[in-house]
Amino acid sequence: MPSPRAGGGRLPNRHRRGRLAADGALLLTAAAFALPLLWLVLASVDGEADLRVRAPASPTTDNYAAVLTDEITFTPMLNSLILCGGATLLTVVCAALAAYPLSRYRSRLTRPYLLTILFTTCLPITAVMVPVYGLFVQVDLVDTLHGTALFLATSQLPFSIWLMKNFMDGVPTVLEEAARTDGASGLQTLTRVVLPLMGPGLAVVTIYTFIQLWGNFFVPFMLLLTPEQLPASVSVFTFFGNYGSVIYGQLAAFSILYSAPVLVLYVLISRRLGGGFALGGAVKG
Repeated sequence: MPSPRAGGGRLPNRHRRGRLAADGALLLTAAAFALPLLWLVLASVDGEADLRVRAPASPTTDNYAAVLTDEITFTPMLNSLILCGGATLLTVVCAALAAYPLSRYRSRLTRPYLLTILFTTCLPITAVMVPVYGLFVQVDLVDTLHGTALFLATSQLPFSIWLMKNFMDGVPTVLEEAARTDGASGLQTLTRVVLPLMGPGLAVVTIYTFIQLWGNFFVPFMLLLTPEQLPASVSVFTFFGNYGSVIYGQLAAFSILYSAPVLVLYVLISRRLGGGFALGGAVKG
């Protein structure tokens, strides 16, 4: 019979092999994400960039100089900021106003309503674009930034309500009762008590909404017709020439510039993501 020491020696070896397999899988997954990013960085400073991941023979900033123009970068980026920033603000405000009664008032219709909201997030945007386009033609909202921002906010609103409601459930109602005792209205309670205490949740909803809208290509491509109003997610077609030719270096440089606003937004509000609900002193008081 094998000794207990021998049996105990097999278990660490098996555990070690499992850890090595898990580490190898994680490394492969990390490489799958890192290689495209590495290609972007290297190709953006390569005057003869192609699809190969390689260090440039002579690094250059010509690709950035070629794309940093009003027509290619500045105007589309400004359109994207106006379009996605306005839609994100509208989505967050409407999600907060809709999530508050769902979180605080109990009803038999709350769960079916939330399930209906969750179901609407599963509908592909392509399935509704034809009737939406027809509606926008009738109400004269086609080729307008505000009309496109309104539809983008509407398409992102269901999941934002779901997220906002879940974060709002974590704020104790005792603080709202104290605010109402002091004479605060429902809107004042929401804006001065609930939303400041759910800062991490509000930051998550804002970042998620902005990222989803920033990368949306199909909606502005369908609803915006004037080239001067196209956002950066659509103007990327500039780098795809005829007969399948692509200007890879300029495309990589533009992609890095296009990703910058999302990274800046994350850095600005990332501190709120690491914090919790600072309720200890408030509840004791």
